Amino acid sequence: MTDRHVLVLAGGLTHEREVSLRSGARLTEALRRHDVEVTLRDADADLLPWIAAHRPDSAVIALHGGRGENGALQGILEMTDTPFTGSRSHAARLAWDKPTAKSLLQRAGYRTPDWVTLAHNTFRDLGAAAVIEAIVSHMGLPLMLKPHQGGSALGAAVVQRAEELPAALVGAFAYGSVVMVERFVTGTELAISVIEEADGPRALPAVEIDFPGEHFDYESRYTAGTTTYYTPARLTARAAAEAAELAVAAHTSLGLRDVSRTDAIVDSDGAVHFLEANVSPGLTETSMLPMAVTAAGLDLGSVYADLIERAVSRGPGSGPLG
Repeated sequence: MTDRHVLVLAGGLTHEREVSLRSGARLTEALRRHDVEVTLRDADADLLPWIAAHRPDSAVIALHGGRGENGALQGILEMTDTPFTGSRSHAARLAWDKPTAKSLLQRAGYRTPDWVTLAHNTFRDLGAAAVIEAIVSHMGLPLMLKPHQGGSALGAAVVQRAEELPAALVGAFAYGSVVMVERFVTGTELAISVIEEADGPRALPAVEIDFPGEHFDYESRYTAGTTTYYTPARLTARAAAEAAELAVAAHTSLGLRDVSRTDAIVDSDGAVHFLEANVSPGLTETSMLPMAVTAAGLDLGSVYADLIERAVSRGPGSGPLG
């Protein structure tokens, strides 16, 4: 790896900019410990001229939120023939859209909480009160509301009573014009990371997330000491195996590549439910992928160095369907 020049992309003009910068800095440090030449930079107006001038051997996307996960930046790297680690643009787009990802996993035979997707104009056209009444009548309570696209639980809220719905909808619509209303499942929340190795995708030990409050919100995710993590998760052997199978299934069903993280929940009966998939998992001191890597006896720099070699070996011709 000493002769590789790697571009780590971090930052972006999103609500998750600071988290992304922390992820990028940690990955840069980890790779440099393996004597990799790393350039850490933002995805800004100078990026394309810089790529044309320097032609890095590979790029790693450490942006979170739409800038790093909706497939657009992946598409730019594909168009510039820049090898990169992680999922291709089309697959990233599928995973970024939560209802689409849930539909594909449900079609593949895996559990996911029931849901309905509603656009902001539905409430305007049909009347907010009537739509809210229909939601409660059909879905019951409690409910989980979240933007249909987005990360870090921004705009997400648990609704225990019908009168809480209007405020929760306003919060979700602040991050997008479409909201996903999901039946709330009580249980143990998990993050299961997947990395690809020579013999295929491998699920790392699941991370159990013990957070304060009703759901794993932004503050609980990124404020050190707020949340307790157990790696490996305190699961029965059966639930642990089911969680690992689900994460690998999400990775393959969505056509993901190299690395991903599946968020899931284990209910009181021990059944595992798919929540969402992430194509650019966080790498901060409170992120679950590094915890899983350590629990597996691996080194974060080594894992990404191997993924970079995979990207380089694929070459610049591995476009959206490559």
